[in-house]
Amino acid sequence: MTAAIRIRRATLADLDALLALERRAFTTDHLSRRQYHKHLHSPTAAVLAAVDASGLLGKAVIFFRGNSSIARLYSIAVADAARGRGLGETLLKAAEHAARKRGCVSLRLEVRQDNAGAIRLYERLGFRRFAARAGYYEDGADAWRYEKTIGDSA
Repeated sequence: MTAAIRIRRATLADLDALLALERRAFTTDHLSRRQYHKHLHSPTAAVLAAVDASGLLGKAVIFFRGNSSIARLYSIAVADAARGRGLGETLLKAAEHAARKRGCVSLRLEVRQDNAGAIRLYERLGFRRFAARAGYYEDGADAWRYEKTIGDSA
């Protein structure tokens, strides 16, 4: 990844770019403008933006629940123009860091069972499959559930 890319908290100024990336990255299960607006202001969510001089290159949305040490990576996406530069891994590590800062000791996620590239990334970075969810996605696709311990020993 080039040094010119940085990861930061997303702001309202990123909203249009977040929505555009959402539409390009996913065919179904889109976050809406209203949902992004809510998550950008929520104490139980973190929206991370990967940016360079050209604009938004990737994003990650992490959810936190009160009284829980488990964070959930709800969504992660990288723009086509930024693929192959390690940005997915960088965003995933930033999500882990954000969860650790919130006192979480593990990070969970769901991934389409047909998304081989994402599954390889998650497994390479230490996520372990622990369950399946049939018909999880809007289009009826099945999901795998993954978890990674991210506490002090991670």
